[in-house]
Amino acid sequence: MQSALYVGLSAQVALEKRLQTIANNVANVNTAAFRTDVVKFETVLSKAGANPVAFSTPGDNIISREAGNITESGNPLDVAVVGLGWLAFAGPNGTVYTRDGRLQIAPNGDLQTVSGFPIIDSGGAQLTLDPNGGPVSISRSGAITQDNNEIGTIGLFNIPADANLERYGNSGVTPDRPATAIADFSRDGFKQGYVEGSGANPMMELTKLMAASRAFDGTNSMIEGTESSLQNAIRTLGDPGK
Repeated sequence: MQSALYVGLSAQVALEKRLQTIANNVANVNTAAFRTDVVKFETVLSKAGANPVAFSTPGDNIISREAGNITESGNPLDVAVVGLGWLAFAGPNGTVYTRDGRLQIAPNGDLQTVSGFPIIDSGGAQLTLDPNGGPVSISRSGAITQDNNEIGTIGLFNIPADANLERYGNSGVTPDRPATAIADFSRDGFKQGYVEGSGANPMMELTKLMAASRAFDGTNSMIEGTESSLQNAIRTLGDPGK
């Protein structure tokens, strides 16, 4: 009977983490190029006497690669990634990859993310434009042209499918395996004047949130019932007249 309490408690811990993950996804339904968190659940086998007992674990958070919808912004400094590639910028501790292509030109001419980090090319070099140089054109390959002069090329990178991703900010990721520069733009590339939206589907995430909440409440009821049965058993066994 005590095993049931521990199993129920482990389920509540797992569901609490699930609720936190879904709540974070819901909070970022309007965040450009946001990738949702999903929880990978596992089962740990233990033994209580001769009977095996399966406990739930909180699981591991995994960043989904499901892309958001692309919408037209009309801003020439916005680029949406077509295909599976990623932009890259120089973060404080190394290269960070993102699908958030809302770019800006700093007063010194550096091409930056909306958070102020320098965008880099396929070789890791920063890109510099003329703040007063006129309209900017960005091709599918990422080549930047300003005043009929090619300034440089925005890097587009492939992250291995089996790489684990760690979140950086809301829309950035750092993989545990090296990303490689993309040279074939028949499938992957850039689309100027467009922005990728969040990968979180609000209706789906709210549905998941309600389901997880009901599961948590059900587990809580099960624990309360088990505790009540245990207390009744103790009172009965402790009463010599019964």
